[in-house]
Amino acid sequence: MLTDTLFRVPRNQGLQLLQRRGDRGARELTSWRLFLKPGTSERYSSPTEETAVVLQNGRGTFAAGDERWDISRSNVFDEKATALYLPPGVELRVTATTPLEAVLIATPAEGGGRPAIVRPADIDPQARGRGTYAREIHNIFVTDTHAKRLMVGETFNPAGHWSSYPPHKHDGRDGEPTLEEIYHYRVDPPQGFGQQMLYTRDGECVTHAVKDGDAVLLPYGYHPVSSPPGYRLYYLWGMAGAIRKLALHEDPDHRWIHDAANA
Repeated sequence: MLTDTLFRVPRNQGLQLLQRRGDRGARELTSWRLFLKPGTSERYSSPTEETAVVLQNGRGTFAAGDERWDISRSNVFDEKATALYLPPGVELRVTATTPLEAVLIATPAEGGGRPAIVRPADIDPQARGRGTYAREIHNIFVTDTHAKRLMVGETFNPAGHWSSYPPHKHDGRDGEPTLEEIYHYRVDPPQGFGQQMLYTRDGECVTHAVKDGDAVLLPYGYHPVSSPPGYRLYYLWGMAGAIRKLALHEDPDHRWIHDAANA
């Protein structure tokens, strides 16, 4: 059910499970938060899942297989992503030199391949929408050759703007490929909030007031997002499903907005 899709887990030291495949309607995705104090380390591996590890803030190192990378990100709003692709069965070791936070998103996949790092210089920002639904998209693992099933990226809403708009879905009910999705939110300033709506054309509807650090599972239905005046909104999105290709079905009631914007 759409009502049971908000995950609010207080930040604690170490690796925290946020939501798990098989629980509360999740069929494809599992998410973790990694929160480390300076000088501490944590290990992670999944024998059957590929994982995207997206740094949110902090400095330290990623080590996987026989490779090691120095990593750094001031915060999600002011610096583009550093992220790691981790194949199934490969252990990751993260060590923090400053307070460090990262989000991990995993889905079942065949083994093979090597870890791969994405740096800020690899990110090509894309402008989407216009007017009060203008926003910026950063694809991280979408058209790459590393991931087998995962697609991961970031969306940035200016204050007062909408995204995932006009409302779209990718649940397969109208012939589009079936993709499950998860959003992980940050808010600037962090005491703010955003609005995450989920609805279907047959009347199911829920709206979550999302706060900094929240996650929302999008198992089916349309899922527009809005940020209030004064607060920038970010969400890290991960998806997996029938095919590894971004595909969507827009709500027919709202497609006219494209034509109005172009007039």
